This record gives sequence, structure tokens and C-alpha cells, in this order.
Amino acid sequence: MRLEKTVAVLTLARALAGNFEGMTLDEMAALLRVGRRTAERMRDAVEAAFGPLEREDDGRKARFRLAARSLGNFASAPTTQELAELENAARVLEAAGNQSRAAILRSLRAKIGAALREADRRRLSVDVEAQLRAEAFACAVGPGPLADPAVLTRLREALLAGCMVKFDYGTPPRWRKVVPYGLLFGPRAYLVARVKSRAGPVLFRLDEIKNLEVLDEPSAPPPDFDLRAYAERSFGVFQEEPQEVVLRFAPSAAPDARAFLFHPTQSQSDEPDGSLTVRFSAGGFLELVHHLMTWGPSVTIVAPKALEDLMRETVAALHAHYCAPVCSPLSPCGRLRDAHESN
Repeated sequence: MRLEKTVAVLTLARALAGNFEGMTLDEMAALLRVGRRTAERMRDAVEAAFGPLEREDDGRKARFRLAARSLGNFASAPTTQELAELENAARVLEAAGNQSRAAILRSLRAKIGAALREADRRRLSVDVEAQLRAEAFACAVGPGPLADPAVLTRLREALLAGCMVKFDYGTPPRWRKVVPYGLLFGPRAYLVARVKSRAGPVLFRLDEIKNLEVLDEPSAPPPDFDLRAYAERSFGVFQEEPQEVVLRFAPSAAPDARAFLFHPTQSQSDEPDGSLTVRFSAGGFLELVHHLMTWGPSVTIVAPKALEDLMRETVAALHAHYCAPVCSPLSPCGRLRDAHESN
């Protein structure tokens, strides 16, 4: 128990030294997963070990910071696991086709290594390489889009500077001038932006953007725009009005579904028969249908009816495309075709 408390104090000290804006007691409690009174004691322990904290009142809550120089090398030096996970994150991005983001993480790892003392750098290098040899990541299955790394770099510059951008988009290419709001990363990478002709944000695929230029025209998202909230409105990236989704997973699939995050707003409940009910609020039903098809008959759409109808239409279209012209009346898919036509 004493060791756990020591680790918690060091964790809090690093967070207080690494957060430019400082932390409130509530944020400390959330970081350490403890109550507010315990967070106060941990804060006092940090002060006892590393010296007085800087305090700033923003009119509502006090924020605390620890001067970075107060931390010794033993507390601020990276560990073998941290450097290995940084490289592992780069490998995951690379396997998913995000080479430019992987390169950024590797650049960060190199800078961290360059800042270490020679003895620490030599020791960590050997340990990290040994750990990485014992870990591997499977490449992403199937084809993936290839976005121009230069496009991603320029878009980040525009977002930081608060400037408009222009580019050629689609096939045949059409010239677009937009206000960039942010970037969404998933199976594909998208630019969220506003164009004059549309009231709300529009999605642009990064792999379809060519000849992008950052303009010397200041512009930025509205102050109340929240990219995370925008992304959480949908399952995937396509935006629709969110609806309450209820899914029922059969007992055989419940253990796998219980360990799966379908949406940040989801809740789960176990049913008496061993099945699992998952609820969340989202739009993007076409992407949701495509994902649910990977679960086969082990999942049932309880609500909404619009999602169930879309699943039926998608399955019927696939059946008509692949089976109807070639299936004999006695084959399984032929019997399925006849049953579908009779309904």
C-alpha cells in the first residue's frame, strides 16, 4: 500500500509539472481516481517532497502547478515501457496507413532520447529494443486510403494559425475554399470544415484533397464548436441526427460484445437469458449497419426501426447481387431467395 501511495504522489507530481495551465483539485482526483479529500492529501505530499506549488485563482477554482525544475531526473526521465509504447503507437498508426502521424511520434521519441543523459540513453536504448523485439502488431486487414502527408501537415498549420485553406477536391477535381474546423481519424481521415454554401460543417476525405494551400485569410471555427461532441454524434464519421440505438447480442456473443466499445455514450445490461443489451445515442446508420454485419446473426437490432429497416434493405441488396441470379431452388441461398420473394 505504501508503494502505491508513493507511485500516486510521483504521478501527480509529473502531471503538475507537465501541465502548463495547472490542475484543480477535482482534476487531480480524476487523475488519481480518488476522492477530493484524498487528492488534497496527495497535493500536500507533493509539496512536502518537491517544494511549494504555484497557485493561481481563475475566479472559480484554484489551479496548482509544480515548477519543472523541482522534479529530479529520477522522476521526469522516461521509462522503458513509456518509450516502447511510443514506438508501438507509431507502429499501429503505420499499420493503419497513417505514416505521417507515425513519423511525428517517432520524431518525438528521438527528441526525448536526445534530451537524456548519455548513461540513461544507452541503458534505455538496450531495454527498449529488447522489449520491442518481444512485441508485434498485425498489419491492417484490407486496403486503406493513402493521404498525402504534406496535406496533413499544411492542414495542421492552418488549424493552429486559424487560416482558411483552398484545394482541389474529388474526381474530376473541383476548387474549394473552406474554413477548417478539425480533423477526424478513423478507417479514413477527414477534414471537418465550413463552406459558404452550407450552414453546418462538411466532411472532406483527406485522400481526395490535392494542391492544398494555406491562405493568409484569418478564420476559425465558432467558439461553441466542439469537435469531440461533433464526432460523438455519429457511429463513424457521417453525421445524422442522433437516435437511441438498442442492440441485443446473443449469449454466445455476449462476452465479446461486453469487451467492445461501440460508442462513447454506450451503456450495457446483462439479460436473464445470458444475452447482452447495448444502448447508445448516435447517427451514421449506414456505417453502423456495415459494422453490425460483421457480427452476423448474433446481434439483433431492437431499436430504432429505421436502423432495422436499413439492415434489411442492405442484406436484401447483397442477396440480390450475389445469390439471386445463380442460386438453384434447392440450395440454401435459393430457399432464402424464395422465402424473401414470397414475403
